[in-house]
Amino acid sequence: MAELADYMRAALEVAREALTTDDVPVGAIVIDSRGEIVGRGNNLREFENDPTAHAEIVALREAAQAGNNWRLDDHTLIVTLEPCAMCAGAIAQSRIRRVVFGAWDEKAGAVGSVWDVLRDPRAPYQVEVVAGVLEEECAEILREFFKEKR
Repeated sequence: MAELADYMRAALEVAREALTTDDVPVGAIVIDSRGEIVGRGNNLREFENDPTAHAEIVALREAAQAGNNWRLDDHTLIVTLEPCAMCAGAIAQSRIRRVVFGAWDEKAGAVGSVWDVLRDPRAPYQVEVVAGVLEEECAEILREFFKEKR
C-alpha cells in the first residue's frame, strides 16, 4: 500500500480539478483494501447547483457504484479538508473503515475540530480517523483560492 502522503497528493490533484468549476478546491479519493483508488471526487456544488455535491460524497458515490455495494467497510476515504457534518454522516452511513484528512476546518469541521461525529461514543459505527496528513499543502490550496476570491 502506498504511503498516506502519496494518497493525499492524489487527493490534492483531484482538488485542483475543482478550480476549473469555481468550486472550493477540496478533493477526495476512496481506496479499497488492496490500495486501489475506486472513487474520486472534488467539490461540484457550483458546477451542479447541488448542495450535497461535496468532494467526499461524490467520491463515496463513485466507490459504491464501482463496487456495486453501498457498504464500504473495508475502504479508506482520503480528503484534503476535514469533513463537515453532512459528509461525516454520509461517511458513517457508508461504513467506511478509516478517514484520513489534511487540513482542519475550524468553522465547519465535524471530525474533531467543531464536532466529532465519527468518533462519538454514541455512534453505532466507529471510524478510525487520521488527521493532518500534508496539512500545510492542503491548507495552502484553500488559502490561495479564497485570497483570489476576496
